[in-house]
Amino acid sequence: GKMAAAAARGGSPSLAAGEEEPLLGLDSLGEEAAPSAGFRLTAVRREPAVRLQHGVSGLEPLAWSEDHRVSVSTARSIAVLEQLSDVHSGGQEMVIHRTAVPAPSTSCHLKVGPKKEVAECKEKFASSADPTVSQAFMLDRVFNPEGKSLPPMRGFKYSSWSPLGCDANGRCLLAALTMDNRLTIHANLNRLQWVQLVDLTEIYGERLYETNYKLPKADTAKGELGDFSEFQRRHSMQTPVRMEWSGICTTQQVKHNNECRDVGSVLLAVLFENGNIAVWQFQLPFLGRESITSCNTIESGVSSPSVLSWWEYEHHNRKMSGLIVGSAFGPVKILPVNLKAVKGYFTLRQPVVLWQEMDQLPVHSIKCIPLYHPYQKCSCSLVVAARGAYVFWCLLLISKAGLNIHNSHVTGLHTLPIVSMTADKQNGTVYTCSSDGKVRQLIPIFTELALKIEHQLIKLSEVFGSVRTHGIAVSPCGAYLAVVTTEGMTNGLHPVNKNYQVQFVTLKTFEEAAAQLLESSVQNLFRQVDLTDLVRWKILKDKHIPQFLQEALDKKIESCGSTYFWRFKLFLLRILYQSMQKAPSEALCKPSHEDAKILISDSPRMGSAEDDQEGRTSKQASKQSLRDTGKGMDVDDTAEEALPRSSDTGGREPMDEKLLEIQGHIEAVEMHLTREHMKRVLGEVYLHTWITENTSIPTRGVCDFLMSDDGYEDRTARV
Repeated sequence: GKMAAAAARGGSPSLAAGEEEPLLGLDSLGEEAAPSAGFRLTAVRREPAVRLQHGVSGLEPLAWSEDHRVSVSTARSIAVLEQLSDVHSGGQEMVIHRTAVPAPSTSCHLKVGPKKEVAECKEKFASSADPTVSQAFMLDRVFNPEGKSLPPMRGFKYSSWSPLGCDANGRCLLAALTMDNRLTIHANLNRLQWVQLVDLTEIYGERLYETNYKLPKADTAKGELGDFSEFQRRHSMQTPVRMEWSGICTTQQVKHNNECRDVGSVLLAVLFENGNIAVWQFQLPFLGRESITSCNTIESGVSSPSVLSWWEYEHHNRKMSGLIVGSAFGPVKILPVNLKAVKGYFTLRQPVVLWQEMDQLPVHSIKCIPLYHPYQKCSCSLVVAARGAYVFWCLLLISKAGLNIHNSHVTGLHTLPIVSMTADKQNGTVYTCSSDGKVRQLIPIFTELALKIEHQLIKLSEVFGSVRTHGIAVSPCGAYLAVVTTEGMTNGLHPVNKNYQVQFVTLKTFEEAAAQLLESSVQNLFRQVDLTDLVRWKILKDKHIPQFLQEALDKKIESCGSTYFWRFKLFLLRILYQSMQKAPSEALCKPSHEDAKILISDSPRMGSAEDDQEGRTSKQASKQSLRDTGKGMDVDDTAEEALPRSSDTGGREPMDEKLLEIQGHIEAVEMHLTREHMKRVLGEVYLHTWITENTSIPTRGVCDFLMSDDGYEDRTARV
């Protein structure tokens, strides 16, 4: 169980079952049983703290996308904070690019009939002598989004990120639900501006209007709009509560010339107030209304639905899917989703009830985490739901006997209701928080029968001071936790003003992040920006690359030679170069000699993309004369030679020598990657071209460049 938990923790692979890690910054667990020492984590503050212009709104205001963008639902817009990995910045703070999705300027009116008839019915209900009709109508903000004497319904209720690879640039789409029930999809195509691609509320209202507000399988006859119950029914059947994206479904399409091409699609499930679920299917890349393939409505039968999540399971190469729906009264169940249009996907024969008690504990949030069962030797699903101050979990496992379900509740986590829950799907760790600034980390541990959950407390007050928390979100690789905070109580008094901030804390150490990058199955640095940022922060602080990381990376390069590890090495060298640079104020106080620049002004320069960015200071201009020296250095020099430590406190000349040495290694790695990319391009050209006797393929000098260096022995390049 401990070994399985160590794997679930996602920590250092060298941690054995009996070893202990020191407790750093973790609050004691009080009277509860403390978790094993291998689970202790260090919560360290990560700058900067981003101040929000408006207060947060809606439920679960924070969400972190797979392409490393944090969305924060506020009263006037959705603030989007994109985490960047800038190798040209010497600052130790996290690099964040900030944009915003503004709220619509006009109120959303759900389409329940012809405009003239709707206006007459609204006037009739407002002036009705029956107070049960007039008051219910006047106070319902779905019927009256403008509010008139009431405050306007501005802001966002919920936002949800799509998987990576859905927009025209291969990045994530953002589905946004406003407080006045307008559901839209946005894309960030030009980096600075968000564009609304489609208004799903308007399209769904038009579809209902065309079918006279009667679903295909419904037996109820259509009522008159003048009847208040019918007026309510037409609104509730198109008032969204939550929406969630599925994973990307890939199918093969046969073209006219009998060639097959992969066609991607994604599903967006929208839960409505009356319990219906609309499942939209979009063709990828999603460009707008023309990319909508279909829309099917499912009747869940759940009264007062509150939350929605996708259940996606893979069993013997057969992919299954369903929708998990939670109710404000307490029950949780999985509904089958029939994906006839998607080949290779299966669903349940009938709904499966995970929790049936109407115990009045509302389901606030649901997360579904795919895991591997170490005892049963198969995949399984862990469904976690926040219900009041408790966490409900359910383990789903498909065996020869059928679908096995184990469920239980975790108590003693919070003294106040859980306001936000997030999950690291890579290792199964779940985080919950209440408004008093306390965060719980829940770690599932498999047993032979089912599983048990160990948990530990993280007091944010020890990191940020006295704060109130409004939402949390974990980064895609589990390196950071984003928290929306306001000032907490001071000496028993509430603050006069509330300043909403998004703050970050670390959940992994540098060693854990480096080990995860070295053993990554993704082999894409962009998709692991949170991990690379932790590594960048450590190198900028210490001004050297740790010995263990250098040795492990060299072993990986020698054993497999993947370009991923070469890119990782280039990233480390560039960060090390930035850490050795002098601060601008220091450079101004100690200017370099002008005569050195005059002597080398006409020296040949073999440039790279980094040279244009880094060649702006006088100190960097002086290093051009030794560029040829660094060009011939061996990449596999020892770490002591290539990566000088901060303890070497020489004058200006030794520091310049270190910079030139690092620059030489950077250029050697860049040259290797350039050659590998050239060989890849040539391979694609020659392997996918029908070459006849008179075919001539222009290589634009690529072959000549590969063969120009006699000292570079590469059989692939010669071929």
